[in-house]
Amino acid sequence: MRWEALFADLEMQWEAAEAAELDAELIDRSRREAAYLRLIDRLRPAIGSSLRLGVQVVGRESDNVLTGQLIALGVDWMLLREPAAHEVLVPLHRVLWVHGLAALSAHPGHEGPLAVRLDLRYVLRGVARDRSSCAVVLADGTPVRGTVDRVGADFVEVAEHLDDEFRRARSVRAVRTIPLAAIGFVRRTV
Repeated sequence: MRWEALFADLEMQWEAAEAAELDAELIDRSRREAAYLRLIDRLRPAIGSSLRLGVQVVGRESDNVLTGQLIALGVDWMLLREPAAHEVLVPLHRVLWVHGLAALSAHPGHEGPLAVRLDLRYVLRGVARDRSSCAVVLADGTPVRGTVDRVGADFVEVAEHLDDEFRRARSVRAVRTIPLAAIGFVRRTV
């Protein structure tokens, strides 16, 4: 009887040690896998969800926090629909924090070859084709109101005019060339 108790105790100790080793391996593997996740991988499952995010825009307290439904996502941008019927295009490098993400993450690197090509320049070219009036808020908080005329490799040109005017040669006050890296976000009415 004593031998059976000794063997049963040794077997329980062995199983406990194996279980602890497996738990440690799972935790280590989870940490290693999390190290490969990017912000875009965390955002992809959140399409359709309401989010709050802090953006890096200096000097404008009201624009430092954006709230809305995530409606689209690219490799270096996200598009929110705000409650006030505005769409806000935010370069991912301007995002300081995101609130409202679920615990889910998409598998890293599986956004597909087409999505990789749909960068910020591509989306801004769509805004230029649309000819809608928008506000390009710069990283220093300066709003530039008008119509996106042209998008280059690393810049955008905005024809400045009043919000209630269409982009006509006589209504354009100036054309401002803005480096893409200086864009805080772009807001337009839908």
